[in-house]
Amino acid sequence: MFASIILLWLCVVFLILLLKSQRPKNFPPGPPILPILGNILHLSLENPLKDFERLRKSYGNVYSLFLGTRPAVIINGMKAMKEAMVTKGTDFAGRPQDLFVNDTQKKGVILADYGSSWKEHRRFALTTLRNFGMGKNSMEERIHGEIDYTIDTLEKSIGKPFNPHVMFHNAASNIICQVLFGTRYEYDDEFIKVIVQCFTENAKISNGPWAMLYDSFPIIRGLPLPFAKAFKNVETCQNLAIRLMKEHKKTRVPGEPRDFVDCYLDEMDKRGDDGSSFEEEQLRMYSLDLHFAGTDTTSNTLLTGFLYLMTYPHIQERCQQEIDEVLEGKDRASFDDRHNMPYMQAVIHEVQRIANTVPLSVPHCTTKDTELMGYSIPRGTLIIPNLTSVLNEEGQWKFPNEFNPENFLSDQGEFVKPEAFMPFSAGPRMCLGEGLARMELFLIMVTLLRKFKFIWPEDAGEPDYSPVYGVTLTPKPYHMKIQLRATQ
Repeated sequence: MFASIILLWLCVVFLILLLKSQRPKNFPPGPPILPILGNILHLSLENPLKDFERLRKSYGNVYSLFLGTRPAVIINGMKAMKEAMVTKGTDFAGRPQDLFVNDTQKKGVILADYGSSWKEHRRFALTTLRNFGMGKNSMEERIHGEIDYTIDTLEKSIGKPFNPHVMFHNAASNIICQVLFGTRYEYDDEFIKVIVQCFTENAKISNGPWAMLYDSFPIIRGLPLPFAKAFKNVETCQNLAIRLMKEHKKTRVPGEPRDFVDCYLDEMDKRGDDGSSFEEEQLRMYSLDLHFAGTDTTSNTLLTGFLYLMTYPHIQERCQQEIDEVLEGKDRASFDDRHNMPYMQAVIHEVQRIANTVPLSVPHCTTKDTELMGYSIPRGTLIIPNLTSVLNEEGQWKFPNEFNPENFLSDQGEFVKPEAFMPFSAGPRMCLGEGLARMELFLIMVTLLRKFKFIWPEDAGEPDYSPVYGVTLTPKPYHMKIQLRATQ
């Protein structure tokens, strides 16, 4: 009798799970769903990008997968991406609040759900970053100041193999640190070493196999599994941020902000105790949000850029020829010089396209019941924008599957930017640091190419362009040889 009851109970549970894992009416198609497991067996836990492309060929540009019992819609291709992210941007502007990345970071702006608090904080960030020199000479001064340290590091490495990984991460980190905290750190400073290491590790963990299992099977979340390392890293970063906040409070002069943190503290003073979403805990995660976003993406794009410039020496030489012509007689490059460097612009944009630094963007979710390409998408559905599918899409690019600056040049040799270029995503949740990233990439690459020649070491074997998968794609470690150029 007891065994029969247990068996009956198991059958009921199985049926409930089976029904729960059925696609709703007019929901995007996808592979068959297994109870409890969903479609987890259809994906490589290490790197699902090839699986997403394979499934796209079978089910179209808008298809669905189940992560455990949770439905997710994968968006591919320029047409579907534009409809979702731009035309119906607010419908798809939400952020899911129960994924691994959210549980490691409860506050901030990147992962905040769409709503009044997010809008206030995004508006504040855009205004404050603009006031602190985004697109102005003061920001160029900060970037050039950091480039001087990069040049010094490279000069010490002339003639011997050098791994640029830490150097580029530190440089990108220091530029955003000056905006956020009014401080730059020596490359061997414990603060920058710890925070860059935490960022790098979490970028890999957050899109890794254990994070996917965490999202698919909530029952395992409390277990001491490898994803716990990310929570420890966040705690480490928060403790560093708390220390910085205390120092700022001691030294700030209200109404005379030195940096982003001071501006936020001024805004908190202005709002007082009115129940505002501006609060100290939010500031801690907000500053870490911006620090991570401004470090990992830019540094990995630079690493990708110099990997390709070394292994395509004819492209490097053509860049240097254009740089020499445009900057002749000038001490240094300015961001405005980009208008006279169509080839250099094309190379930088092609580096961004091929680097594909944030391949799956940041997870979205729908803010209301909506439609996409004729399919019905209920409110709260997890949305995964596959930016890889747009940056490599046949028909959108002259050479979608190879590194070629001609993708951004007209027949007359003028710089053009195709609509499918969206490494910063698009629509309401587009990366708010795009302006700073563009300026950094141009000034750093132009300045270093003007001064140095970068060479693939003779004993390094064939270059491996396949990246290491994570929230951000990172080139595999490599070494470079550096020579001073005769013409500077």
